[in-house]
Amino acid sequence: MRVLIAEDDPISRRLLEVTLLRAGYEVALASDGREAWGLIDGPDPPRLAILDWMMPGLDGIEICHRLRHRPRSPYTYIVLVTTKNRGEDLVAGLEAGADDYLMKPYDPHELQCRVAAGARVVALEAKLERKIKELERAVRHVGQLQGLLPMCMYCKKIRDDSDTWHRLESYIQAHSSALFSHSLCDECRVEHFPKVASPG
Repeated sequence: MRVLIAEDDPISRRLLEVTLLRAGYEVALASDGREAWGLIDGPDPPRLAILDWMMPGLDGIEICHRLRHRPRSPYTYIVLVTTKNRGEDLVAGLEAGADDYLMKPYDPHELQCRVAAGARVVALEAKLERKIKELERAVRHVGQLQGLLPMCMYCKKIRDDSDTWHRLESYIQAHSSALFSHSLCDECRVEHFPKVASPG
């Protein structure tokens, strides 16, 4: 997974980079808020971002606001890093849209744990996104059965777009996820098997 590190202090940025590279993450670097926003808002954005609260151009809070108020897009998990330690600062960061909050100076192991937690959330969100797309495809697929279907008035076969006739159950199985099991309705039982007692 690719992680964005947005930190204007070069030493802090390098420490973050080394910690995450050692943990097996791919890293994208930004030295100010505008550069960070360009990566987040560009093609193939990182799905997890570590943002310094105070940065030139755009600060971490402003990036959070922009990210959470743009039209629907793949979710970006944000860890806000700061020296601010008041309760109201924590609340402000979370209300702006940050998912997690890390105080400087931070413990490298704690950082790795918080990033790992974010990676799990991103993976679950990506899985949910795939399921939604599968459901949307299924709905479109079922929609193919809507409208007028040419059906033989005698044998009840259905004609497809290539002018080929299919048995009703074969056509439905080919155009939906439905499966058929054969049974016998009461009327047909009486008509075709009059000597067979109806089920009690």
